[in-house]
Amino acid sequence: MVAITDLSLDQKSRVLSLSFDDGQTIDLSCEYLRVHSPSAEVRGHGPGQEVLQLNKENVNITAIEPVGNYAVRLVFSDGHDTGLYAWNFLLELAENKDKNWQNYLARLEEAGHKRTLN
Repeated sequence: MVAITDLSLDQKSRVLSLSFDDGQTIDLSCEYLRVHSPSAEVRGHGPGQEVLQLNKENVNITAIEPVGNYAVRLVFSDGHDTGLYAWNFLLELAENKDKNWQNYLARLEEAGHKRTLN
């Protein structure tokens, strides 16, 4: 199983790069990480309770705080900071990036929301 060896944030492009022990790097946008937060605010407290996150197109990460040896807390520019991104959760987000992103865009469209980037 691959492991994350480094996180690198480019605030200008709003991208968090995950480096893996196999030499691979995967870029995840701050918007993607924010709307897929593992927090109860986003996920709810059970299946079917997920809350669609709107207007997160221009969100940025303002801080990355280590939590033990198993996770990081990402602090977002909209004040959201309650999700703990465990290494295995970040790996899952990276592995399912395209599918998750398309599902998110489809849910926005169903809700009648148009993304606007600054």
